[in-house]
Amino acid sequence: MGAARTSSRRRRAVPWLVLGLWIAVLALASPFASKLSDVQRDRAVDYLPASADSTQVAKIQDRLPGGEATEMVVVYHRDGGLTAADRATAADQIAEIAGAHTLTGRPAGIPSRDGTTVMYPVASTEPGQDEEARDELVNAVRDVARGGDGLSVEVGGAGALATDAAEVYNSLDGPLLYTTAAVVALLLIVIYRSPFLWLVPLAVAGMADYLSMGVAYGLNQWFGTSVSGQASGIMTILVFGAGTDYALLLVSRYREELRRIERPYDAMAAALRGCGPAVLASSGTVAAGLLCLLAADLNSSRGMGPLGTVGVLCALAAMLTLLPAILVLLGRRVFWPLVPRYGSTPKARRSLFAAMGSSAGRRPLAVLAGGAALLGALALGSLNLPGTLKQEDSFTSKPDAVAAMETLAAAYPERGTQPITVIAPTGRADAALAAARDTRGVESAERGRSGGGWTEISVLAAAPPQSAGETATIEALRDRLDGSYVGGPSAQQIDLKDTNARDTAVVVPIVLLSVLLILVALLRSLVAPLLLVAAVVAVWGAALGIGGLVFGPLFGFEGTDPGMGLLSFVFLVALGVDYGIFLMHRMREESRNGTEPVEAALIALRTTGGVIASAGLVLAATFAVLTNMPMVQLVELGFVIAVGVLLDTFLVRTYLVTSASVALRRRVWWPGRLSRAPEEPVRAREREPVGA
Repeated sequence: MGAARTSSRRRRAVPWLVLGLWIAVLALASPFASKLSDVQRDRAVDYLPASADSTQVAKIQDRLPGGEATEMVVVYHRDGGLTAADRATAADQIAEIAGAHTLTGRPAGIPSRDGTTVMYPVASTEPGQDEEARDELVNAVRDVARGGDGLSVEVGGAGALATDAAEVYNSLDGPLLYTTAAVVALLLIVIYRSPFLWLVPLAVAGMADYLSMGVAYGLNQWFGTSVSGQASGIMTILVFGAGTDYALLLVSRYREELRRIERPYDAMAAALRGCGPAVLASSGTVAAGLLCLLAADLNSSRGMGPLGTVGVLCALAAMLTLLPAILVLLGRRVFWPLVPRYGSTPKARRSLFAAMGSSAGRRPLAVLAGGAALLGALALGSLNLPGTLKQEDSFTSKPDAVAAMETLAAAYPERGTQPITVIAPTGRADAALAAARDTRGVESAERGRSGGGWTEISVLAAAPPQSAGETATIEALRDRLDGSYVGGPSAQQIDLKDTNARDTAVVVPIVLLSVLLILVALLRSLVAPLLLVAAVVAVWGAALGIGGLVFGPLFGFEGTDPGMGLLSFVFLVALGVDYGIFLMHRMREESRNGTEPVEAALIALRTTGGVIASAGLVLAATFAVLTNMPMVQLVELGFVIAVGVLLDTFLVRTYLVTSASVALRRRVWWPGRLSRAPEEPVRAREREPVGA
């Protein structure tokens, strides 16, 4: 009796202890979580390749007198042609701007050939590296530069574009969090069909997200991990998406155990023993895949790796400790009205996944061939992906900076309107200036600031910004100006494209190898891991193909973000293998209990198909939230991942992987012990209710 009382007290104490520990952890994390937005940086240098010329230019500009210059272009335009009064207005406003702010030079108007437009390049070092001061400067210039009566005035340039982008990223946190939480809540209500149960995993996910913010701030302070708006948003998506997936798997197994085990504490312990390894392996796969981004040279990609990993691990910790504690404390009544009674059996229903399993069991090779042909056909759509995304095309709406760039492109089709920055050693500045002026495609070059052994030279190309002609000019400058760095907005876009190609070639093999090793260790097989990895790669190709079919024709996007391919690959491989782990782990469990290979595959599909479908819907919906954001990069990334997760959930995992397992039979576990037939038949172990 004493032992029984001790055991009973332990059952009551452990959940309360876990809950108290989480309250203490969240209290400690609270001061740091609230500071994450303070260290979020969305300057160009925070997204650029670490070793690129344009990155070195941005870093050296920070050390020049006045720091990094904020470059703007004030554009005055009238459709019928500028009047004398318009030119006087422009001159007066530019003089007012020059009088109120410290500019790097006296702005001079450059009229267009057709007489409809005049542009004034304006640059100031007032803000330095302070993003808030930069935004204040841009907005102050916009307050002065105003039109009317048919005269349009727009402020563009790299500084204005950065201000508009920062405004978008700063506005993401609230709407992204609320929309994600609302979508997850709606899906959980539909899945659980309970007025209370959905609140528990949603609240736990919210606490995990808050903890991840505190940990991310700590990484920034202790290790200098970069925090960008994009990475912060993805971290929130991962916490809610992956965390809810783990919750769905755990709650499903817990409900199953409650029917055969009387006490909730013991049922939860059995549920954790049953699905815990799969959840740990799946989260480990995601974390390992994301950490592979540390091998990327692109700052934005490299910074996303640690933050994404933090989100996944915080979600894992919350769903394997806090969620079980709360569910045990609430008892069976949390499932009301569909309470799983002890000793009861679930109502037998003919499910979609049973039907899918039947067709896979009858004609596995036909199903495999048809699925492979479909995925291959969809992947061909990637050939239709639009070219590299330009800066002015990166917004779903049209902010003032983009409108200014469009006006400039129309009014000055024959010349450059965006400066190329050359940073040369001061001792060779004169020679670099002469060489720049003598370079083919250069319209003009002027010497700028000097300091710290470097001199800034501003070059204007003859060709329009981000055109083939300007690209050739930038490459020619880099070839001729040995020992100098060539940067600026257009050079940054070139470096982004080149570095993404390099990162893809380096990171993709590392991701595949790390995921494969984890799967081999978990499944004790070589064939099953290779099957899962091949499946997720096929899903990625098909999702990109669907993107190619809709980005231009349906969404009207003018380009594709250079980093979208790599990021979508990492997320789809890491997250997609999750569902394969859930399915194959249950299949392996059934095989170890003596079930024949074909029946084990079909049982695994019947028992996990609903959970995988629910988890896939939630994860796809959370990433689909990004398609409502005002940045084309986020829309494209969210769309490809959401579509890929849906393909993975309803076609690849549930249909093709099951068909392949049926076709391969025991060979799917080669060379492990399960690949060998048992010496004598073993009856499948029946699970009976277990009393207190």
